[in-house]
Amino acid sequence: MSQCVHEVVVVGSCNTDFISYAPHLPKEGETLTGTKFETGCGGKGANQCVAAGKLGAKTAMITKVGDDIFGKQFLESFKVNNVNRDHVGVVKGVSTGVAAISVADNGANCIIIVPGANNLLSTDDIVAAEETIKSAKILVCQNEISSDVTLAALKLAKKHNVKCIFNPAPAQAGMQSDFFTTPDIFCVNETEAEIMAGLTVNSVESANSASKILMKSKNCQSVIITLGSNGCVYQAKVDDEPVHIPTEKVDAVDTTGAGDSFIGSLAFYICRFPHLPMTEMLRRSNQIASLSVTKRGTQISFPTQAELPIDLMK
Repeated sequence: MSQCVHEVVVVGSCNTDFISYAPHLPKEGETLTGTKFETGCGGKGANQCVAAGKLGAKTAMITKVGDDIFGKQFLESFKVNNVNRDHVGVVKGVSTGVAAISVADNGANCIIIVPGANNLLSTDDIVAAEETIKSAKILVCQNEISSDVTLAALKLAKKHNVKCIFNPAPAQAGMQSDFFTTPDIFCVNETEAEIMAGLTVNSVESANSASKILMKSKNCQSVIITLGSNGCVYQAKVDDEPVHIPTEKVDAVDTTGAGDSFIGSLAFYICRFPHLPMTEMLRRSNQIASLSVTKRGTQISFPTQAELPIDLMK
């Protein structure tokens, strides 16, 4: 097993995306005729790992896939994108996770996930990957696997003084306090912030309020709330005022995976450009996420370093 140092280690999900494009998202009971269908590798964990890897970070993935054609596609995708696969388990007789995604002409999407092999990732797998996690500069986790596994990974990282980003997506109400207090960075979108903070988040102002609640009531170490085309809000300390970091307006084609692009980019900048202020890292991550929504698909829409403006890599 490789003992090389990994910059970004991701514990999370692999889901094969089945993407249907249509004029608008279907209403309850409505049947639509779509305009295009595609498949691809996805899952929040894999997406965030590949996003960081395509920018040049040394990455490793801790996950499980089935012994089906989709699992083989993930193994190949990780190889192509220079993701370490030492802790990608292949489970016999179980399907790889899948995500049925609908994308409207305006770029909006809705998603149904069937976890499959993701449900079999265990705390034992985290223990087995301790050396890999210990070697990391940053650990990234989400909510598409067992909460016990996610928390075990976060706590193991903190034991070894590894910085953590936690993206509680999809959002779950009633999470235990350790999920808020353990990560260095607690990153949510508007919908997730609403569930966690208990108020409607539909503007920069309401995001500021939600951030303060998460910092004071949930004792988060720092909070990022992503706001799509409005950029993001960042609060570094409980007594600080939240800061709004805007982003460039673009013509969105497909917003699927935009949040994952943002988080993968942020992990990359934290590892490779630690001298930058966090607000500048967030500005750059906003810009990369904005570029990703101008293309169809998920991982294939994430830009490589060579595809970015030079100023983003200085």
